[in-house]
Amino acid sequence: MSQYFDAALIQKYSQSGPRYTSYPTAVEFHDRFTAADYTRHLDASNASKRDLSLYVHIPFCEHVCYYCGCNKIITHNHGQSDDYLDYLERDIARQAAHIDKTRRVIQLHLGGGTPTFLDHTQMQRLLAMLHAHFPHFAADNEGEFSIEIDPRTVTPADLGFLRGLGFNRVSFGVQDFDPRVQKAVNRIQSFEHVRDTIVAAREAGYHSISADLIYGLPLQTVASFRRTLEQIGELAPDRLAVFNYAHMPHIFGAQKQINAADLPDAAGKLQLLQTTIEQLTTGGYEFIGLDHFARPEDSLVRHQREGTLYRNFQGYSTFSDCDLLGFGISAISMLGGCYSQHEKARSRYYKALDGGGIPVLRGIELSTDDHIRQHVITDIMCNLRLDLDAVSARWHIDAPAYFAREWQALQPLAADGLVQLDGQRLNVLPLGRLLIRNIAMIFDAYLHKAENAKRFSKVI
Repeated sequence: MSQYFDAALIQKYSQSGPRYTSYPTAVEFHDRFTAADYTRHLDASNASKRDLSLYVHIPFCEHVCYYCGCNKIITHNHGQSDDYLDYLERDIARQAAHIDKTRRVIQLHLGGGTPTFLDHTQMQRLLAMLHAHFPHFAADNEGEFSIEIDPRTVTPADLGFLRGLGFNRVSFGVQDFDPRVQKAVNRIQSFEHVRDTIVAAREAGYHSISADLIYGLPLQTVASFRRTLEQIGELAPDRLAVFNYAHMPHIFGAQKQINAADLPDAAGKLQLLQTTIEQLTTGGYEFIGLDHFARPEDSLVRHQREGTLYRNFQGYSTFSDCDLLGFGISAISMLGGCYSQHEKARSRYYKALDGGGIPVLRGIELSTDDHIRQHVITDIMCNLRLDLDAVSARWHIDAPAYFAREWQALQPLAADGLVQLDGQRLNVLPLGRLLIRNIAMIFDAYLHKAENAKRFSKVI
């Protein structure tokens, strides 16, 4: 039995809750936050001299994967991406105009959609834009420059080309190797092709290779997913994210194509999760927490041990002291004092840029309480600990008094073995890694809102 898994506790703590890629979470963003507010925060951010993290959203896909909840545009017309790049250039230029040119870009991430929908010429154009407006990129051995890749869309030559452009990390969408499951979710890709693609990425010299899997998909069984885990173990990516499929067809239209009767039931999903944790941890991976695993030598593991792991809208990160600038439809930015999200609809994104502005849809300015709780929740989610004395010193408050109610609310979790409370210190125990969202939720000041209960997925 895994030290991380207890079916009875998982059932006891089954509820909906945020994934805490931010705090406050995106459901708190509002349209009273405007482009003028965002511009003011962009200008103010230069005083910090913090490094920059850039995110670019490429929304296009040639084929729809039925499970997908991303903001995407399904098309075979690659000419649409030329128009999109025209608007991206305006978006990048307008934000960059407010940023000190000496600030270093330490991190770049291209997400989607399918970023490799762009052909070589378009990808060169995009990278040239970014380097022109942000001239101080970190060296290859210092920064993290990553791209999400659908293995079906690239050749070994493509991977070499992207490495030459400066990308040093790749994340491959695998999801499941079982042909029946692949057919049920409309994503056919053979093990042999994925294997050859990962081999090509290694030969091209990428620093790190990640892969995504999903459990809870239609027609998955413990036996079939165990085989997928065995196969992914043979490929030995440096990092693995194993996501829980949340079936919400009322929100994500493509999921209506999935036959709900083919989905594993709650008990079946728990068995899939247990198999995943046991197989990966006995196969040489460290359980970072939530749904992420990494090789012991990976920087995620080292930063977690050193207490410097961070979390943002791209997931776990080793670069914590950054301002994140988002470009493209639905992209989210995280500055020292605010979060901001771009227009989600392409037409409205284009219209805002045609009007001369930055296409802000909504956002939120952080209060002092938001900052304090953001720090606390990040420390729990990422570094599996909390020291109230350190919180007191950093924020000039009496943290034990400030969080007296929360500390009391932690007592049942301590009794169940999820956390250890030692004076003013909290340490997440192995059983708490899987239920880390439940622990963090205790410090969330917004969850009392009744309408929020329906806006989050199940924690497991």
